[in-house]
Parts: sequence; structure tokens; C-alpha cells
Amino acid sequence: MDHTMHASENVNIDKDLLAILCCPESKQDVCLVTSAELAALNEKVAEGNVKNIAGATVIEKLDGGLLRADKKILYPIREDIPVMLIEEGIPMEGIS
Repeated sequence: MDHTMHASENVNIDKDLLAILCCPESKQDVCLVTSAELAALNEKVAEGNVKNIAGATVIEKLDGGLLRADKKILYPIREDIPVMLIEEGIPMEGIS
């Protein structure tokens, strides 16, 4: 499923790079989140209600995100750089 057309306009990731990225934990494909999904997540970040897998509260709004195929984990994108570290992943349960 190609979500790039609906993705946040703020993110500029090379399509070839996006095609080879996968979840570092499960190896599932990832796709760019939609603007609506990003807005919902950033609203929760602003409220202080988002923790990453490591248990740390996410305090910076995200420029974008890569959502795992099962839609359970999102990897943040900051300054056009995907942060593909397992501990930086954000569980999406209760976010959208």
C-alpha cells in the first residue's frame, strides 16, 4: 500500500530508501504515516501522553513517521531522517 501521496508534506525521504526500510525488530515493511495520523500523534506528544518502546516520554513533535505494516509501531522521522532504532519506536495503541 502506497501512503506517500497522503503523507505529511514536511517529510522528504528518497523513495528508493523508503522501499528498502523495514522494522528493525520484526522486519515488516514500513510506510509513511498520513498527515491525519501524524497530527493525531503530535497532539498526544504535545499532551505528554506518548512513550517510546524504551519507556521514555516523547517530547519533540515528529516531522513524520514510518508506520510498521501491522500498524502497531511507528518509527519517528526527524529532519528527514528516519530513526530506525527499536527503542525509539512508538507503540500506536490508543494513539489514532
